[in-house]
Amino acid sequence: MPRRFIHRHQPPHGLSNWAKAALGGLLGLAVVVMLGEWSGVPMLVAPLGASAVLLFGLPDSPLSQPVNLIGGHVIATLLALVLDHVLPQSGWSIAVTVGLVIGVLGALRLTHPPAGADPIVVMMVHPDWSFLVTPVLAGTVTLVLVGLLIHRLPPRSIYPLPIRTVTEET
Repeated sequence: MPRRFIHRHQPPHGLSNWAKAALGGLLGLAVVVMLGEWSGVPMLVAPLGASAVLLFGLPDSPLSQPVNLIGGHVIATLLALVLDHVLPQSGWSIAVTVGLVIGVLGALRLTHPPAGADPIVVMMVHPDWSFLVTPVLAGTVTLVLVGLLIHRLPPRSIYPLPIRTVTEET
């Protein structure tokens, strides 16, 4: 097997970084669960767990930034809700929707890989339109708010990343 398939490209980080990431994931999802229990509306969906991995484990990734996390999930869910109403129920519909989500999020520069799971959830569960607000919008905003607090703990992380100009390729 070629070495590039088993080489770990992720740079090493100290144990304290991963302990803080674990704490962030625990607290972020615990707050989401508590809000769901208090409101009587389930707020925990699987894609939020994957978002927590990026948000707390790789806060310096462009894919972990607030606009990507919140915007990615909201747009993916919105597209999925629309297509869930117009496409026939099938695995093909899910595949088409995930592909569309990847293209749209990439074109908008809002890529957030866990948002690719939103169409699968939507098209298997067939929730009503309120799903866009609760759990998706409320859950993602909650995770980002917890992330803002957690990343101020030592070892400090710069989150969100500072604004920098991006040049478009032609």
